[in-house]
Formats: sequence, structure tokens, C-alpha cells
Amino acid sequence: MGYVLSAVARVLEQPTAWGAACEMALLAGPLWAAALVGLLLGWAWRPRWAAGIVATAEPPQFTSLDFWRAQLPARLRGPFDYLAGTTTDAARQRQQEEAETSFQGSSEMANEELAVGKDDLVNLWRLVEGNDGGPAWIKMMEKALPNMTYQAWRRDPQNYPSQYQSSTIFENATPDEVRDFFGDDEFRISNKWDDMLISYNTLEECQTTGMMKVHWVRKFPFFCSDREYIIARRIWKLGGAYYCVTKGVPCSSIPRRNKPRRVDLYYSSWCIRAVESRRGNGGSTACEILLFHHEDMGIPNEIAKIGIRQGMWGCVKRIEPGLRAYQKARAAGEPPSKSALMARINTKVGDNFVRGLESNSDQSDIMEAEEKPVKNRVARFLVLGGAVALACTLDQGLLTKAVIFGVARKFVGQRNGL
Repeated sequence: MGYVLSAVARVLEQPTAWGAACEMALLAGPLWAAALVGLLLGWAWRPRWAAGIVATAEPPQFTSLDFWRAQLPARLRGPFDYLAGTTTDAARQRQQEEAETSFQGSSEMANEELAVGKDDLVNLWRLVEGNDGGPAWIKMMEKALPNMTYQAWRRDPQNYPSQYQSSTIFENATPDEVRDFFGDDEFRISNKWDDMLISYNTLEECQTTGMMKVHWVRKFPFFCSDREYIIARRIWKLGGAYYCVTKGVPCSSIPRRNKPRRVDLYYSSWCIRAVESRRGNGGSTACEILLFHHEDMGIPNEIAKIGIRQGMWGCVKRIEPGLRAYQKARAAGEPPSKSALMARINTKVGDNFVRGLESNSDQSDIMEAEEKPVKNRVARFLVLGGAVALACTLDQGLLTKAVIFGVARKFVGQRNGL
């Protein structure tokens, strides 16, 4: 930070514009050199999925209207959207009506073809009970609002993306309300409590089991392309609790594109159950949702951990106002959406199934661990190099760049890593 400030001072001290330009060139030269080194190191240690994309990518279709539309900033895509007819409200409504018509009554899938089955339920049950045999969970944070409490943990399996567990307790909420709320994709977008979800489309559904296959497009930060997900989800009911498994599945009917980038490895499953209120009134008037999540976003794991930790609470605290708005809408008589109605179709599991799981479980004792310092200096160097490249790329003034350099230096100098 001192080097940057002294360089800025030298620029301001120059009596002529030519002298200031020379000083700025001297300042920018080392920064761009550092950015180039960071890019070379990043490419040398690129993940396997990046090599696969380079090896298998098809040449772009320069004659395609969609190709040229994708190259433009969002604010300049209006004429292309009008010509392609992709973003008008009427077109979206027609597409949604056609999609609903296409799967009603004709896309009910046989049980053997279901993408989410018994093994997925068993895996989620073991996660909830804490005997899945995985590594220790590291506590990340504990936050609270007047009507919500939140705790989060992380663990880092070998050769696998970091896994996250969270416990969120909502006061004055029932498991049925929370189940419908999290399953309502339409309300996610209209209420904007999940502001990362740009669009959704139901691809398949099963009226017998309630299983759905859904296409999501989610917004990522400006320096990343958006991501698309093909997910399958299904809900079971064990006693008074709901177990929902959501995971990424293959889909040959939707071809891969450069943008948004497809996320193949995705797992986000939860258990919803009634719990005693923290207010001590002796009744189970609160609802807990245990979430287990991991995904390969195509971002280096150390960078992803920093971003998730910094942005986690900002995303979570928007859930509680969204839930209260959802409760008011249902109390006012607004009909639930189709995805919320599908969430109400679930498979009931008897006590014998649970007893069988308990008798076969290994009862492994997973203790909670403390966070350990990061010893990988290469990862820290790459973070600092990435911050340099980002600061040189942004044209947002010296203050923004100074903040970026300060955050990077603080991260590199920390004893306790993320």
C-alpha cells in the first residue's frame, strides 16, 4: 500500500502532464508485469476442467445472432433481443406456457428413471445425523436477527470442493411453510430474496414422487461469467421432517454453451424440521433448516472460499424477510406456484427404514475442529497477483484500487487462513 501511495504522490508532484504520464507509466509497468506473471502461473496450474474446455471447445458460430449478442454488454443487447424475441414479456410468457403444456401429463417418469433415489436419501440422512464418515466440520460464523439464528461450518475433503453445512432457525414458521418457500422458484425471482437466480425452467416432473428436473441460470460477480445448472430435486418425509435432495444431473437436451458456463458438480440438500423456540415458550414454534452444500464453480478453491465467507451472511440475511413476505402472501390467499405445489408431493418413509439406517450406521464420531492456518504460500501469491490484475483492470479510481491492494495484503499477512 505504501508503494502505491508514494507512486501516486510522485504523479501529483509532476509540474507537467508529460511528466505525470511518464510517472504513471513507471507505476503501471510493474503492475502489468505482475498481472502477466499471475496469468502465466494461473494457466500453468489450471484445473482439469479448463484443459478439457480448451481441448473440446467447438469453433464459435460467427454467423449466429446469439453469438454476437453474447459479445455485447447487457445494456447494448436490446436490438438483438428484439430481433431474436428472447426477452420480451410476451415471449417469456409464451415459452413458460409451452413448457408447462409440454410436461403436463406426458413427462411423468418411471421410478427406475428417477435421477434422485434411495441412495441419495440415505446419504443426506447420514449427513444430518453426523455419521457420514467425512472430515471434521470447521465453524465459520454464528449470526442472529430478531427472528432468525444462523450458524455455518465448512470442511475440506481431499481432491474435492469445500463442503458447507449451515443451520438456520426461523421463529414462528412451520416446516410446511419453509418447504414451500424454498421450493418456489417463481417467488425466488419475483421477491428477489435470491437475487442470484436469473431464470428457471422446469424440464421434467413426476406427479407420483414430486421429483423435478429444473434448469437454473445464476448470476455471478462481474469478473465471472454466469453459471447454469441442470438440477434434480426430490423430497421425502420422515416423521415430521422433510428431506430434500438437490443435485446436478446430465441433460442432453440442453447443449453446453460458453456463456453461461455449465456447473456439473452441484449438491445442495436440506432437512427441515420443527424445533423449540429460543424464546423459551416451551413449544416447537420455530423451524430449523439444515443445509449441506458444495459445488465446483470453476473457480480456484481458495478464491471460492474467500468469496463465500465474505458474501455468505449478506445472502443469508435476505432469506428471513423473503420468508415473511411469503407467509403474508399465502395468508392473503395468493395461490402457490406450480413449483411450490410440486414440493408438496413427497415420498413418506416409515420408521422401519430409519431403524435400518441406524443399525447399519458406523456411528463415527465427527468432532468439531478449529480453523487451521493456510500454509500454501503459492495460493497466497496467486491471490495477491489476482488482486493486482483486478486493480489494474478496474477503472474506478485510486480509492477502489487501494482497497483491493489493502485486502490482498491483509489476506497474505494473516496467520489464520480461510
